[in-house]
Amino acid sequence: MQEWSQLEIEEAVNGQKTALIYLYTPMCGTCQMAGKMLTVTEQLLPDQKIGKADLNYMPQLAEQWGVESVPCLLIFKEGNLQEKLYAFRSVPYLLDRIRSIY
Repeated sequence: MQEWSQLEIEEAVNGQKTALIYLYTPMCGTCQMAGKMLTVTEQLLPDQKIGKADLNYMPQLAEQWGVESVPCLLIFKEGNLQEKLYAFRSVPYLLDRIRSIY
């Protein structure tokens, strides 16, 4: 999972059929665990890129998309926010939620 800039996030949301953006903060223990689950999920979905962004440096994203807490996975389809996941639960759960949006 690569760290995305504001521009890369905007390009992904507007230019891809499905875009996944993981929002976190570095000092959040739950975010560390969620990030590991997403790394495994990304390997199981080789055609789907997942970008990540430290919300400390992009607070406007939280405001723009109504993010209430971290960790948060934003799932976009054709430029529209489809789902915000806060409870990551497990890799199979993440795969199921992501695949349901395709």
